[in-house]
Amino acid sequence: MLVFLNGRFVTEEQAVVSVFDRGFLYGDGLFETLRVCGGKPFRWAQHWERFRRGAGFLGMKIPFPADALRGYAEQLISENQLPDSLLRLTLSRGVGARGYSPQGADRPTLAMTLHPLPGAPNSGSARSESGVAGADREAGVPNAECPPGWRLITSSFRLPAGESLAQFKTCNKLPQILARAEADTAGADEALLLNTDGFVVEATSSNLFWIASEAVCTPPLTSGILAGVTRAVVLEICRSLGLKCLEINAKPEELKQAQGVFLSLSSWGVVPAQSLDGRGLQPSPLIETIRLAYWQLVRGETL
Repeated sequence: MLVFLNGRFVTEEQAVVSVFDRGFLYGDGLFETLRVCGGKPFRWAQHWERFRRGAGFLGMKIPFPADALRGYAEQLISENQLPDSLLRLTLSRGVGARGYSPQGADRPTLAMTLHPLPGAPNSGSARSESGVAGADREAGVPNAECPPGWRLITSSFRLPAGESLAQFKTCNKLPQILARAEADTAGADEALLLNTDGFVVEATSSNLFWIASEAVCTPPLTSGILAGVTRAVVLEICRSLGLKCLEINAKPEELKQAQGVFLSLSSWGVVPAQSLDGRGLQPSPLIETIRLAYWQLVRGETL
């Protein structure tokens, strides 16, 4: 597998970063994860805009312009022969003097890597119901992109409400890592995090949605969530379908009474939730409608 690192295409073994890089030492960096379909990154412009704004917020320089980096990304996809994959961009401030001060760290590190899709065939995660498979084929969605409903738990870790850093994918993700470890220990697929106001805000690597009174609901950005690109696409789809969308706060008990709960993330798209803290959640046919519309949109924009 080839990796793009600071302007060069190198093998994984050659893709080496200094132990004095601030991304390694302090998590002083940003990343973006994009879905690649048909050799094209989906919604590159939206991911790039968040990446650009995050770099500006952190006072980092991106060493390549957007068009050049996209060209490198497409070359990386072609060279690795992974037209359907996940693309990760990682930017760190680079090597600087010892300590927290960023002064002197003026040569950023930028890497792009490709990763196989989750839920590959025979992984046990693809759904096999004939009706679902038929609908997926009609929408052009491979069965490996259709996970079963996820089992969720509520994490004991909390995120700061109104945190300005939450709007970017920084390399500081310890709360999410520890919450995901709780999910792993509990045999769950994902963990939901509450903010310091007690509201459910997001999962460790995905945004949260639920259906209440026929409206599609999601926490507001001001609650301290990541403004996910897939979240924005889901809202776009819901509005195109004429569905009412609300950005509101909710407690875990409210989710358990919802007409349906689902998550959004670049790797899987839309994933329904089947349980929360061991309690079954209501299924909703509306989630499947949104899920299929999402993949139709992805295919339409990339193939």
